[in-house]
Amino acid sequence: MDINRETLRTWVARAEVDAGNRPGTTTDQAHYITEFEREVRELRRANAIPKSASAFLAAGLDRPHIR
Repeated sequence: MDINRETLRTWVARAEVDAGNRPGTTTDQAHYITEFEREVRELRRANAIPKSASAFLAAGLDRPHIR
């Protein structure tokens, strides 16, 4: 097999973490964290829309109406 030494070392370390033989974040935990971070980004984006609309509407109410 023509596998880079560093690649093999990384695979072994990952397998040891996943097996609980070495401290670190397991593959399952890393996937969970990634999904959680993605969900947080989406929620922040979704919350920004009403905030922007609210600020826009509030600014419009503060200005005097010219006729």
